[in-house]
Amino acid sequence: MTDAVLYEIDAEGIVTITLNRPEMRNPISDPEVIEALLDAVERLDNDPAARVAILTGAGKGFSSGGNINEMKPGGNVNGGEPIRTRLNYKRGIQRLPLAFAALEVPVIAAVNGAAAGAGCDLTCMCDLRIAGESARFAESFVKIGLIAGDGGSWLLPRVVGWSKAAEMALTGDMIDAAEALACGLVSKVVPDHQLMDEARALARRIAANPPHAVRMTKRLLWEGRRADLATLLEMAAAMQSAAHATQDHAEAVEAFLEKRRPEFKGS
Repeated sequence: MTDAVLYEIDAEGIVTITLNRPEMRNPISDPEVIEALLDAVERLDNDPAARVAILTGAGKGFSSGGNINEMKPGGNVNGGEPIRTRLNYKRGIQRLPLAFAALEVPVIAAVNGAAAGAGCDLTCMCDLRIAGESARFAESFVKIGLIAGDGGSWLLPRVVGWSKAAEMALTGDMIDAAEALACGLVSKVVPDHQLMDEARALARRIAANPPHAVRMTKRLLWEGRRADLATLLEMAAAMQSAAHATQDHAEAVEAFLEKRRPEFKGS
């Protein structure tokens, strides 16, 4: 067991996942942290009570990305031989974007402080992003002579568009919360002390909806990033047939006609 990543769920089905290495600004490249984060994602996906999740970092930073000390020759990331380094990536941090892409529970990144390198890419693995005023973002791999080995070159352009992604990736420069809002990297910027309250308020708005419909909606949004229209329509038709058969759908229709608030039970 490790406390590198904390997992909590409340009575409303809102899960809070916290990167918990504040003394190091929450790097995510260490094997222990990767495994803990993968375990949290798997637990989230398999928990029928979970309706939405918030991902944040303990302390003053969201995530510093890679652990620079582990990038020395012979470290856990750079194994000293190209073939070993390749396998370290495939068996390590590259499992994270695949796990987040397969996850059906929506995830909100509540970005506090710096999100650099793989930390920036981790925010892009989430579905929604809000930031505290002190948040900073950097696709900073080129600054240390590397490339985004964690899928950032696929993720970032789909969030901010090609031109802004190219600017961030090729310069490696840090952008502040206001610029992140302007380019669509985040949807909202709030005072630091209000960040988690705002994240929970957004999470409650999502959790209030029928959970099966929420999960299927997220799946369609993700598949829409890569599928053509005809394929997505086929998926939508199949999912809609399942949605029509849920008790939550029937409850929503009855509540609307009876002019009352629906009670969704995930069935």
